[in-house]
Amino acid sequence: MRDWQQARRARTRLLIEYGGLVVKAGLPELFDDDRATMLGAFIRLRVLLEGGGDDPPEHLKLLWRRQGLAAFDADAEAKVAGNRKEDSRARPR
Repeated sequence: MRDWQQARRARTRLLIEYGGLVVKAGLPELFDDDRATMLGAFIRLRVLLEGGGDDPPEHLKLLWRRQGLAAFDADAEAKVAGNRKEDSRARPR
């Protein structure tokens, strides 16, 4: 495979993953799928991370990372619990 093809596929995968995070965070529903509002929110987020807010960017990043990790953990636990529930229904007793 050519280098440009690999780079394009890697970029496409990254964009899909970012889109998944937007959906996982519930932003499309929260903003009524208004993409201009979502973009404005992302721009504001960038301003905050560039030091344009009251909280230091490092503090915000740490806080948001903890929240994100907790959300990923909750999803993983829910998936495991769902698999256990399916397994218990599939097994004859």
